[in-house]
Amino acid sequence: MKETSNRISSIDLLRGLVMMLMALDHVRDFFHIGSMHNDPLDLQTTTPLLFFTRWVTHFCAPVFIFLAGTSAYIFGQKKTKKQLSIFLLTRGLWLIVIEFTVIVLGWSFDPFYHTFVFQVIAAIGMCLIILGLMIWLPYLIILSTGILITCFHNFIDQFEIARNGNVGFVWDILHHGGFNRYEFLPNHSILIIYPFVPWAALMMLGYCAGKIFTFEFAQRKKWLLSLGIAMIALFVSIRLINSFGDSHHWSLQNNFMLSLLSFIDVSKYPPSLLFVLMTIGPALIFLALAEHIQNKFSAIVEVFGRVPFFYYIAHIYLIHLLTVILFFVSGHQFSEIQSDQSMFLFRAPDMGFGLAGVYTIWIFVLIVLYPVCKKFSQYKRTHQSWWLKYL
Repeated sequence: MKETSNRISSIDLLRGLVMMLMALDHVRDFFHIGSMHNDPLDLQTTTPLLFFTRWVTHFCAPVFIFLAGTSAYIFGQKKTKKQLSIFLLTRGLWLIVIEFTVIVLGWSFDPFYHTFVFQVIAAIGMCLIILGLMIWLPYLIILSTGILITCFHNFIDQFEIARNGNVGFVWDILHHGGFNRYEFLPNHSILIIYPFVPWAALMMLGYCAGKIFTFEFAQRKKWLLSLGIAMIALFVSIRLINSFGDSHHWSLQNNFMLSLLSFIDVSKYPPSLLFVLMTIGPALIFLALAEHIQNKFSAIVEVFGRVPFFYYIAHIYLIHLLTVILFFVSGHQFSEIQSDQSMFLFRAPDMGFGLAGVYTIWIFVLIVLYPVCKKFSQYKRTHQSWWLKYL
């Protein structure tokens, strides 16, 4: 069969990098000795290395969602608007179904589904549905909507703070995402982590940025660099003012390093304006500079970027299976499978390693998944079955 490919390597490369970093965050969740008790971003208890181990993974969700919008625009250049809309709507619904079935099971290993989690894949599904409807509007309307929501949704934060985060299910899933749990049946609840409206705005911006990739290389590079530098400069300027763009203000600490950590510690749930500027600005600069990077390492990274959904599901199950092995090797019994401190079965509170162990397991996970993802990527590139577009 003839191999077909019209992908943009810099997008695959960046997406592959953030997918690899995402695995680091999830390995830390399952294997770091302190992950059950301490927030790695808490300046009172963290270390610089632990802070950056968590902080660097902040790039994962926003970059992935932004690039999902960009890819939708590029994909739409070869489709009619109706075809693109139908694809986005059906893929969005598909992701929500997979989140609440396959992915929830992978995270929890709970066959009775006591806790459903509305997190990144379900949020992306909602974003795709919204984008699938929005693409019928003029380009400038989509761009303006994305900018307005991203820049000004943080004004709502004061309303949420005044109510101590008790804003109700509908508002939680739309904007707040305060890790609140809602019981809908006895012993069955849904946990809201990713509110989809701010993320949908980011996907709109990514969709509009897709137009840049229709430009010639020199012009495209100029636009990406200019926008990326402007976003970083805007982040620094607004953050220094310390009164707008994020509900989490920074403060001077006992030393420069801790003050720096405070400065870059911005809100992901929901993604604040400063969070978007801090993550997407460097991403645009990377896209501008990485388009012609071709070496052995980039080839490896691009493999993960070509099959991100397949990789996402596979890495969750692999990490949790490794957790099960550690659980029994550590001497824990079947009676300890469930803990009141975690929705993850087989995740005992006293189980885990230091950061050296976390990084070792992370590298092991990537090594195991690489050949599997490469084989699936090759299959996708040489086959045209409709269902492959949904994986």
